[in-house]
Amino acid sequence: MRRKVIAGNWKMNMLPNEAIKFIEEFAPLVKDTKAEVILCVPYIDLFYALLNAQETNIKIGAQNMHFEESGAYTGEVSGKMLKSIGVEYVIIGHSERRQYFAETDETVNKKIKAAFEYGLKPIVCVGENLEQREKGVTEEIITKQTELALDGLSKDQVKNTIIAYEPIWAIGTGKTATSEDANNSVKAIREKIAKLYGKEVAEEVIIQYGGSVKSSNAAELFSTSDIDGGLVGGASLKPEEFAKIVNYDK
Repeated sequence: MRRKVIAGNWKMNMLPNEAIKFIEEFAPLVKDTKAEVILCVPYIDLFYALLNAQETNIKIGAQNMHFEESGAYTGEVSGKMLKSIGVEYVIIGHSERRQYFAETDETVNKKIKAAFEYGLKPIVCVGENLEQREKGVTEEIITKQTELALDGLSKDQVKNTIIAYEPIWAIGTGKTATSEDANNSVKAIREKIAKLYGKEVAEEVIIQYGGSVKSSNAAELFSTSDIDGGLVGGASLKPEEFAKIVNYDK
């Protein structure tokens, strides 16, 4: 039985003092959850979040990293740097990184490999835009993105990769894929992994859903056969709301 992994992606929100206050309020609300809880925070908040999450069941992740260890990459942060302060997870290939910062399938693949090199657990985002959805090519797009993202990884590395299926048209729009549609897309990703790496690997891979997840739809989404939790955007900025999502089964 795969565990549920529920991650909050704060994006470019929360100052350090706000991050500290959030964790103080949020931690008691989720201390008894069976799910793995992750907060992916801006770089400036990482140290404070790590410090304040020490005595809790909350894991801390970054939202991006460079694939090189060091060098002349002004403004970038490497996997080695993240690992050095105790970061455990890193989001890679979020649609906003692809859309606004020229992230490609190639750089996503390089970053995943670098994440494993430094002992970080990647949360890899895939998803179709509205035009692709309306053309009926969702499955083709997301399975190809998955294949390219995982290219060259070992079976063990694939098992330890979290895939986040995030339909781009649903991110921050208030629109959510139906639980059936979302589950079918996640199932298609799992079937692709089975073809590439074997059924045993596919059955172990955590695949989340992201895209306007909130407390009112979390239970329905997370109770499907193949969705293993969520990557949550706006709703993860409110302690009580995010706690309700984490505690979806209560």
